[in-house]
This record gives sequence, structure tokens and C-alpha cells, in this order.
Amino acid sequence: MTALEPLHPETTPLWSPPSTSTPNLKRFVEYVNKNHGLSIKTHAQLYDWSIGEVESFWKAVSDFCQLKYSASPTKMVENFDRMPGATWLPGAKLNFAENLLRFSGEKTAIIFHGEDKVRRELTFDELKRQVASAAHWMREKGIQKGDRVAAIMPNMPETIVAMLAAASIGAVFSSCSPDFGTTGILDRFGQIEPKLLVACDGYYFKGAVIDCTEKVRETAAQMPSLITVVTVPYASSSTSGSPASTMWSALVANDVPSDFEQLPPDAPLFIMYSSGTTGKPKCIVHSVGGTLIEHLKELILHTDLREDDTFFYQTTCGWMMWNWLVSGLATGATLVLYDGSPLVNECRILWDIAEREKITIFGTNAKYLSLVESEGLNPRSTHKLERLRVMLSTGSPLSPESFNYVYNSIKPDLLLSSISGGTDIIGCFVLGSPLLPVWRGEIQCRSLGLKVEVYNDEGKGVIEEKGDLVCSAPFPSMPLGFWNDPTGERFHKAYFDRFPNVWHHGDYCLLTERGGMVIYGRSDATLNPGGIRIGTAEIYNQVESFVEIEESLVTAQPWKEDERIVLFVKLKEGFHLGEELEKRIRGAIRANTTAFHVPKKIIPVPDIPRTRSGKITELAIRQLLRGEKVKNVEALANPDSLRYFAEAPALQED
Repeated sequence: MTALEPLHPETTPLWSPPSTSTPNLKRFVEYVNKNHGLSIKTHAQLYDWSIGEVESFWKAVSDFCQLKYSASPTKMVENFDRMPGATWLPGAKLNFAENLLRFSGEKTAIIFHGEDKVRRELTFDELKRQVASAAHWMREKGIQKGDRVAAIMPNMPETIVAMLAAASIGAVFSSCSPDFGTTGILDRFGQIEPKLLVACDGYYFKGAVIDCTEKVRETAAQMPSLITVVTVPYASSSTSGSPASTMWSALVANDVPSDFEQLPPDAPLFIMYSSGTTGKPKCIVHSVGGTLIEHLKELILHTDLREDDTFFYQTTCGWMMWNWLVSGLATGATLVLYDGSPLVNECRILWDIAEREKITIFGTNAKYLSLVESEGLNPRSTHKLERLRVMLSTGSPLSPESFNYVYNSIKPDLLLSSISGGTDIIGCFVLGSPLLPVWRGEIQCRSLGLKVEVYNDEGKGVIEEKGDLVCSAPFPSMPLGFWNDPTGERFHKAYFDRFPNVWHHGDYCLLTERGGMVIYGRSDATLNPGGIRIGTAEIYNQVESFVEIEESLVTAQPWKEDERIVLFVKLKEGFHLGEELEKRIRGAIRANTTAFHVPKKIIPVPDIPRTRSGKITELAIRQLLRGEKVKNVEALANPDSLRYFAEAPALQED
């Protein structure tokens, strides 16, 4: 596909906003027009105002989303001309947990499903009481403002309680899922020196019980900074905790009033981690105020999350979507948590839960939608999903075929929001809007208030031309920096070396004339045969439409003073890669993209390497094909898969 060819041939959207609905974003526009003397009529006008009148926009967001301060900000941002270096909500005092726990009563706050083994509920009153008790216990143990609290936990209510308790006292929270090995955990938590570790005794996966007690003991023994370990009983039959451990019941046994430490907005709240496939993970520090205002803007305005909603996201505690999901408590919505394999009950488990709990906003990843389509699932005919009105997808670009699948086989009248951002910003650069139509293969819009652009190689903003996703002005959820990076050198190198004073995010994409975004993959995984830049998603969109292929990985191999495209395919059971299938794959790629996209080699492999958050790791294979060593195999969920690539004899053939 070249810039001269039609990139968006569709003339009819897949979904259009109902004229009778009044989403939060519509009410926000009315609020802005009334209070600022404006006459905004279109989404484009709203976006232009949001990035042009920064102070007014973020003040409107703060007021409309009802951020709770003990001391109000003197203005919304200072030093806006510094990138990085802007200060958000100067003069304010607030507490993240207090903002998320603003609702009370017997309404259900959290519903938890542990595969098909466990179901529990927690009301808002119960949640507040447990958080207050756990925060009181932490203070008594000597955990103070700025100390780190780490968690090796499933996606369950106790994890949320631990996070909110830590946030209540001004501690910094960091979590990972319990499927990490000891080395992977220490690569993360060993850098931040936590005082408290909260860990489960085990978890369920595909019906099996995975015991964690020995792993937790080994991990705790190698973190001398720890005061104690809290053991959360869940799935294991073992009763022996870690050395100097405390059982979870002790944390939530007290009936004490809530006590929220009031903090400046730039106080650290979360430490997140890069995937770590090219070395030890970077420890990314996110702020109290920036995280809160950005999450509420995205959830309330873009996602249209409301108090009467039931909100689900398929995530682990090692992915930023968990943090994003939990912020939904601030709206009064009921959260639905799921921990375990999404393949339980013949891949029906998540749809069973969606029907049972009457989920209204359902979040997942692009790979899951591709998987259930390939399995022939048709939730539209097998499940009652009357209340479902928004579907969210992230993790990787959502293929045009998956757009069709959602509307044909899940529900024809829902808002499908493909969203993209990342751990780096604990939020989204591009996402959905309840006021805009959904076009096949396209993310609806840029995040309000964030000056998101696509730069060409010369650092100039372009439209309808592929380039690099950047943010050319400060934004609230920009990280405070990296942990143990006192000069900021590593932080600057990660995001600001490519284009001076501009955040370079690392996605290869295209901004459409109508303001939507098409993402073609990661910039650092972009293919460049013969000097032609090609996004990997352009090839995936063609390959994974084949019924014979379960998933694929495409990368570049250095070859004869250039590089060539190599496509690895994992075939479904019962299929093999023969000349006829290879010919059809190449033909589809050539017909729907360009001749430059056609792989020189197509090689079958039994498995595709993925990070623990489920993302295909093209960079690890690129390193192998360059003769380099993969630096951190602990970051991979299936490290044994690497040997299939290193040993593939076809890589040495012309």
C-alpha cells in the first residue's frame, strides 16, 4: 500500500452515535459551552479547543469529573513550555484513594471471578472499611509516605484493597502477576526496594492450582528491604507463608475511620515496568494528580463510564489496564474482575460472565477477539448481551477483520473503541468517542487535551501519511521519570532523543483526514526492506485472516547488505504449510498491500513468543536473527519458544 492508494475505502461507518443518547461527552460539551461562552458543535472543534486552551480545558475536566482536593490548584499547569518539565495542578493537595472511594453504601463495588471456581462480591462500604483497616495496619507496621508496597497478586479484590491502602497513606504501589518467575519479580521489585510485599498463596489457571508459596519465600528472602510479607489465601492448599509473614485477615480486621494523607499532585503513586525484553525492565514512576485526572478524563468522557455501569477489563495486575480499570471506582461503577485463563469452558468463560453480571462495558485485547473468532464463537447467538453498549480493545492493533467480527458476531449496536497508549503514560494517546462513528480498522480519535501528531522522518506533522506517533506538548500523565535515574538521562533517551522536546512514543501509524488513527505496529519493529518502511500490522491483518493460521510473527532478517521479511506462522492443529498455502498467503499480502510487503520466507513454528502481558515480542526474534542474545528471557511467558526461531534451517537459505 502506498500513500497514493486509497487508505480508507469505506464510505459507511460500522456504527454511528444514536441521536437520542446523551453520553457524558455530550454533557461535557454543553457544560463547556455554557461556562466558557463557546459554541463547540463538532468533535474536531472540541479537540482543537482542548489543545489550544490548555488551562480552560483541564479546569473544565477537573470540575466536570469532580476531582476532590483538600486544597485546590492555583492553576492547572505551570511551565507548559517545558517538555519535559511542566507541573500539573500546582498548589493542590489530594489523595488518589480518597477520590476512588468517594461512593458509599450497599451497592456492589467489585465482583470477582476466579475462573469458574470462585465468585465473590464486595460493596462500596465493605471496600472502604477494608481499605481503612489495611491502611491503619500499614501505618502501625511503619510504612510511611513514599515507601514502596509491592504485590505479587492475581486480579482480585485484595489487590485493589492493598493498592488503595498504600495510596491512602501516600505509599507507592507496584504490582506484577503471580505467573512471573523469581528472577522476573526480582528484576522489577529488586530495583525499587519495597518495605511491604503482598502475595497470594496460589492461583487458578485452566482449572489447575498453581502454588506460589515457595516462589514467594525465595523472592522475599532476596529483598532485604522488606519489613514483612502479607500472605493472601486464594487457591493453594498450603498454609505455610513466607518468613515473617502475616495473613491477610490481620490487615482487614479493624474497624477504623478512613484517614487519607493529603499529597501534592506530583507525589509518586505507581511504579510500572517496561516489558524488559531488551534488558532489565525500566521502572516508570507515575504521579497522583496526573494519573487521576487523565484516567477520569478517559473513563468518563471517552469511554462514557457512568455510575450505573458494570465495567470489565480482561487484564492481569502486571498490565497498566489493571490500574486503568480500578480507577473506574471513582465513577461509582461496579467493577468485574476476572483472573485465570480466558480459554476456560471452551473459550466461553468471559461471555458467560458478561451475561451473568450484565456487563455494560467489556474490555479485552485484540488477540483475544482474533482467537474467539478463529474458534467459531458467536456470542450474539449464544449469550444474552442486552446491556453491553461499549467494547474496548487494546494490546495490539485491532485488525479490520476483527472490527467486522465484533459487529457481526458479538453485537451490532455497540460502540467499539480500539484504544492505544501504554504503560509509559498509564493511559491512552488515541481512543474512542461516543460522539463519533466507528470506521473499520480505525481508532476513532486522539485523546482530548493531548497534542498527538504523526511526524515524518524530518520531524514534521503529517496527515494521511505514515510516520511516528508523537505528543508535541506536555500532558498530565507523563511519567515523573524512571526510578533510580537521578539525572533523568535514561528517561530522556527513552522518549525525547528522536525528536527534540517532543515525546516519541514508538508507534508507526497514520492520522486520517477525519481525525482517526491507524496503527501499523511498533516503530522499533518496523520493517525496512529496500528502504521502504512497513508496519507489521499491515502483514498480520492479511495473514491471520487465514483459517489455517492460529497466529504469526513477522520480522526482518539482515540479508545481503539489506534486510528481508521473514514470516513465522503457528498453524492450527491439523494443518501444515505447503506450497499451496504459501502461495495463497503471499497472494493475499500482495493483493491487499504491496509487493514490498510479501515475505521472502514463510516458516512454520510450534509457538510464538509473547511477553507476560500477552504481546508478541518481535524484537526478541529480531535480536536472534541478528545473531544477538535475547537479554531478558524472564520477560517472556513462553521462553522455550525462542529455540524454534534460532534453529530454523530455512533462515540460512536464499
